[in-house]
Amino acid sequence: MRVTVVTAFPELLEPFTRSGVIGKAVEKGILEIRCINPRNHAEGAYGQIDDYAYGSGGMVLMPEPLARAVDAAREEGPATVVYPGPQGIPLGQHLVESLAVNEHLVIVCGRYEGVDERFVEEYVDLEISIGDYVLTGGELPAMVIVDAVSRMISGVVGQESAVEEDSFFRGMLDTPHYTRPASWRGREVPKVLTGGDHEAIRSWRRGQSSARTAGRRPDIIAGANIGPYLDKGVYVILVPATETIPAADLSDMAEACFAFGCKRLLCVVHGGSERKSLQAHAGERVKAVSTMESAFAWIQKREKAEPFTIVSSGKAGGIHWLELKRRALDSGRPLVFVFDMTEKEKIPAGAETAILGPIRGGKGDVSLSNARDAAVVILDRFFGWR
Repeated sequence: MRVTVVTAFPELLEPFTRSGVIGKAVEKGILEIRCINPRNHAEGAYGQIDDYAYGSGGMVLMPEPLARAVDAAREEGPATVVYPGPQGIPLGQHLVESLAVNEHLVIVCGRYEGVDERFVEEYVDLEISIGDYVLTGGELPAMVIVDAVSRMISGVVGQESAVEEDSFFRGMLDTPHYTRPASWRGREVPKVLTGGDHEAIRSWRRGQSSARTAGRRPDIIAGANIGPYLDKGVYVILVPATETIPAADLSDMAEACFAFGCKRLLCVVHGGSERKSLQAHAGERVKAVSTMESAFAWIQKREKAEPFTIVSSGKAGGIHWLELKRRALDSGRPLVFVFDMTEKEKIPAGAETAILGPIRGGKGDVSLSNARDAAVVILDRFFGWR
C-alpha cells in the first residue's frame, strides 16, 4: 500500500514512519509513506496556505494549495482521499478493513479551524473521525489511520493470526494478557494460565473476552460472532419438521445451520416411518428424533450440561435478540434454538428457556413465518460477522 499524507508539518510523521512495526514495513517495501507539503503548492513567496474564515472565526486552510497537493499525489494513479475531521464517520474495525483494500490512500491533514468546505466537497472521498474531541491538527489522526490500516496488510504484523485475536476483529474485546514474573507486587497471574492445560486456557480466555465485552462495551455485542466464545455446542431443533419444511429442504437448512457453527439440526418427527425416511434422505447433519424430550436428552448426553434454550415465536412479546445474545454468553451452557414449536410440545424441565420476540422487517414490518428463513436470520444475528 502507498500512503500520501498532505501536511504542513511533515516532520511530525518522520519518527512514526521510521519506528516500530510501521518502520519495519516501510523498510521491507510492504508499505510506502510519503508526505506532500501544501506550502510547496501555494502562491506567493511565503507559501500561504491559510486565511481568515468568512463570517468571523479563526484561520482556515485554503482550498487551492490542498487541491494541488492532492493532484500531485494522484499523478501516480487513482487514490482514495481521506480527511480526518471531528464531523466524519467514526473510525472502527469495519472501516479500517475497507480502507486496507486500497492501493493508494491520500490523507489530508487539517489545521486551525479546518479546511475550506469546497475542497472537502470536491476532493474528499471520506471524512473520518477518531473520536468526539478536537485536536490541533490532522497529523495524529493520520498516524492512527495508517497504523490501524497497515495491520490489515499481509506481512506487516509478524504473526498474522494475532490480528484476528485483537479486540474488535471478531466484534469482541480482547482477553487480558500477562507475562513474567508470575507474582508482581502481590498480584498473581491467574493459575489457569500457568497450569499447562491448553483447553482450560482457551476456555478462560473466551470467558474473559465475553465478560469484558458485556461489561464494558455491550453496544458492540450486536455485531459480534459469539460462537468462538461459547464453551459448549450450538443446536437447532425443528418441531414438527415434516409439517413445516419438505424433507428434501431439510438438508439445505442443516447446511445453513452448520455454516453458522451449529453442530446438528434435530428434527422432531412423531411417526416412525416418516422419521426413518427423513433420516435416510436428509444427510448426516440432520438427526431425526421422536419427541422434544429425546432431542434434549441427546444434547444433554453429548454436552454433559443442561442447555440454554431460545424458542423462536411469531407472537408479539418475548425478549429482544440482543439481550438473549448477552444471556447466551453468560450462561456457559449449550445453546439450543427451537423453531415452530406447537403448544402441545413442551421444553423438558431443567432447561433454562427464553422466548425470542418475532423477527420483523421489510416495508410492511411483517414477521418471518417460514422456519427456514427465520432460522437463517436469527443465526446470523448471533453468529454472523464481517
